[in-house]
Amino acid sequence: MSKLTAWERIELVKQKNRPTARDYIPMIFTHFMEMHGDRCFGDDSAIIGGIARFERMPVTVIAHVKGRTLEDNKKTNFAMAHPEGYRKALRLMKQAEKFGRPVICFVDTPGAYCGVGAEERGQHEAIARNQMEMMRLKTPVVSVILGEGGSGGALGLAVCDKLAMLQNATYSVISPRGFASILWKDASREKEAANMIKITAEDLQGFGVCDAVIPEPVGGAQKRPGLAADAISQFLKQEISNLSQIPIDNLLETRYIKFRKIGTFAE
Repeated sequence: MSKLTAWERIELVKQKNRPTARDYIPMIFTHFMEMHGDRCFGDDSAIIGGIARFERMPVTVIAHVKGRTLEDNKKTNFAMAHPEGYRKALRLMKQAEKFGRPVICFVDTPGAYCGVGAEERGQHEAIARNQMEMMRLKTPVVSVILGEGGSGGALGLAVCDKLAMLQNATYSVISPRGFASILWKDASREKEAANMIKITAEDLQGFGVCDAVIPEPVGGAQKRPGLAADAISQFLKQEISNLSQIPIDNLLETRYIKFRKIGTFAE
């Protein structure tokens, strides 16, 4: 699978039968109890969150939600969250901090929703606040990119102690189409852009952005979802155990340094 190009991976993770957070949660966790609302404006179906048990340990789980059918995607806004989705996520994170629960985030979004209503309700402020608060959240935070990790919409759930990506997932500051539109004024060159902007799991691990690449079955996670779920579970088990033993002040300092050093460029 490592020989797939970035564009081939993008096509693979966009397949309708690829497992979503709603598939992984019951395979990895038990007793998941979903919570709703941001206590400010309303609920956002693009992000789900709640309390669950992982290896008998209480945890908080937060995830972007993709649908399989057109109707499902309309309900979840194609996993493009509104500000109330990020505020709901932050509410649950602060609750986890209060009760000493690790936070586990599943990222799978093309980006935050950029509609007029979302902007009027403070989309950028909500994402920025999540980044700020997650940076100093006094509990372990682990994020896993399941498919698409698009721009600030992904980063709103990805400021963490350990970041993993499924083998075919992508993580980028801008979509290949957006990149092509800006650089070449030609969106049709998105395939060319995808293969040059370094957005694969191996690319991001090489840059130190991604801490681990979780292997997928041949043909992608959609071929054997249970196998992919087991691999994710093993990663979470190891990292949460390790992170839980680190004094919180050291954990926060390491998290801060991790994100301060991100940025690889060449002239």
